[in-house]
Amino acid sequence: MKTSELPTKRRGCFRTGCLIALIVPALLIVGLFWHLHAAHAVPDRFVLNVPLSGTLDEIRKESDSLPFMPSREPLSLQELLFLLDHAASDNRVKEVVLDIGGVHTTPAKNSEIRSAVERVRKGGKKVTAFLRSAEDGDYLLATACDSIILERGGFLLLDGLKAETLFYTTPLGKVGVQFQAAQWKRYKSGIEPFVRTGASKEYLEEINTLLDEVYDEYLSYASRRRGISRDSFEAIINQVALMSAGKAKSLGLVDGTASYWELQRTLTRKITGKEPSSDNDAFVSASLYRAAVEWPRKAESDESIALVTLSGPIVRTTGEQAMGMGEGIDVERVKRSLESALENKKVKALVLRIDSPGGDALASADMLEMLDSAAVKKPLVVSMSGVAASGGYMAALAGKTIFAQPLTITGSIGVYALKPNISGLADKIGLKREVVTRGRYADSDTPFKPLEGEAYNKFVAASGEIYSDFIAKVAASRKMPLAEVDSVAGGRVWSGSRALKAGLVDRTGGLFDAIEAAGVMAKMDKNKKPHLLLYPVEKSWLETLWSGEGATLRERLTVALRQVLLHQIIPVKEFSSLDAFYEMLLSSGQLHMLALMPCEIIIR
Repeated sequence: MKTSELPTKRRGCFRTGCLIALIVPALLIVGLFWHLHAAHAVPDRFVLNVPLSGTLDEIRKESDSLPFMPSREPLSLQELLFLLDHAASDNRVKEVVLDIGGVHTTPAKNSEIRSAVERVRKGGKKVTAFLRSAEDGDYLLATACDSIILERGGFLLLDGLKAETLFYTTPLGKVGVQFQAAQWKRYKSGIEPFVRTGASKEYLEEINTLLDEVYDEYLSYASRRRGISRDSFEAIINQVALMSAGKAKSLGLVDGTASYWELQRTLTRKITGKEPSSDNDAFVSASLYRAAVEWPRKAESDESIALVTLSGPIVRTTGEQAMGMGEGIDVERVKRSLESALENKKVKALVLRIDSPGGDALASADMLEMLDSAAVKKPLVVSMSGVAASGGYMAALAGKTIFAQPLTITGSIGVYALKPNISGLADKIGLKREVVTRGRYADSDTPFKPLEGEAYNKFVAASGEIYSDFIAKVAASRKMPLAEVDSVAGGRVWSGSRALKAGLVDRTGGLFDAIEAAGVMAKMDKNKKPHLLLYPVEKSWLETLWSGEGATLRERLTVALRQVLLHQIIPVKEFSSLDAFYEMLLSSGQLHMLALMPCEIIIR
């Protein structure tokens, strides 16, 4: 056969195989797009189902989920606030159901959720609470709703509030571990579990004042919303406490009893006018609703406000978190958030949202320096969440205006330091050591012996210097005489309403109040809602694992897996935020200067 008679090879992408290789992926992409679009679509009329449980962390944690392992974490506080804000003005949302069970959170967060529910009700939407064997915190949230349904067969436990502190001095002493402490000043009681066998009068004074405020608000709000006298409600707590669903209804504490299945069918029938079926389920989950709306809220302007959140213990580096400190906020992350917000020309103002008990004193000071610098360039308003105390309060000093909820826990302006001494433990187990030093104090900061003489004096003096610097920062920011700051500092803890009277905050209000105030300061159009940019920017699981900031990939993956597995065993976080620092202290054996809350108040 001649060359000219050979079949001509077809070139280019018009061959059958090549066309298939192009068309099939394109069809798959289009199909996936429509699938995702359909998955995010919601009906024209529906009931929004919002689950409420757990500690209501301020924002979602980076390690909440891993690939192919769905998150088991409850919604964060900010997610709940923005979801309810959307629902209040969304005509498609006909009713809202709060599915409440096992809420263990701070008084201020409980109050802010109730305020958000009230805004939904003012928007003309009926809100129903469905309680699953509830306690005081669950019930207090439920009283903000139009009606309360208690799960049939469940119970209601209203036994009041309590504060509990464990003291480790005696048991640690039995194994040969002791602590030395520097405390500035008397009310900074975070050292007490390690150096005392019982609470000081200062600690009891603080905790009793806080409990009185929270309990008073609980009795007043719940009795008013349920239409019963305050005395009658308190009598139920003191004389009945644990009651069946039927008993709770007879006392007027709930409006009805039903299974969740019954409630779904009743509301579906009400919304659709049809008998419930798989084709006309009127319930839409909070996660689906979030995916279907403009997040975090619908903007009406090109201008933006940056919402920068400080959530959790304040640490120096992400490496500390990966090695067991737990998730918190570190200096580098705050720096990146501020730089991004300041470089964005559309961002006209900053809102700093704080939910932190404090932490590392020097890291807190570094954050304040950066925030002060940012506040010079763009207006900065502070919104305090459940707690903004000690180092968390220090960061708040950058705000031109500071908002706090009436029950926000704040203040705790003070410093303490703890140093472990395991010489007794070493003797018990026969551990010996030989030390060769150069320098007078080279072996002072060791867990194998106590600080003595001049070394101890330097330890105490260092804490005092940090305290003096702290109150000087407060005096400068709040424009108060140093003596006046010292009189409200010394480790004293304040509720938001008392902090307002003491001059430590400017106004009472929640997150949306702070956002509105920031817009006014930046002279933005009052009639148009600006974009909200959330910082730190939420990362995917892959970005989190590969970020490599202070921790190796292996460390981050190990921590993430450990947290996922722990949630299978301990689904609700029951541990104090102080535990992370106690763990660090015991594992490192080193001296640590902490500007940290000495206690927590949780309603459950």
